[in-house]
Amino acid sequence: MSEEFTLWDLRVTVEAPEGAALYCGAKPGDWFELRGEMLHLPPGQGFSIYSLAALMPLLAAKQRRCDPADWMATDDLVACPDPNCPSRFRITRVGERRFRRSEVTKT
Repeated sequence: MSEEFTLWDLRVTVEAPEGAALYCGAKPGDWFELRGEMLHLPPGQGFSIYSLAALMPLLAAKQRRCDPADWMATDDLVACPDPNCPSRFRITRVGERRFRRSEVTKT
């Protein structure tokens, strides 16, 4: 078994209909990136913990390779967890990063 593995870096971007009232505190175009296990936000921008909680289980799966027929390989929009908020979060794979198991956990 190889000690190396690859994860996708992800960018999550807020999308919404023009002029829509958003209740999650986001603005269209807000984003964050997940690089390995590290979350990166632009300076001065926040992100709702409730929106993040809805995204977290999907982000770990989107970072990994999967069968091309799997919906995780093709679907990239996630609804805001507030049913009254029309925003969506687009998850985009932006690059690959290689890791060694011995560098991220005790073997």
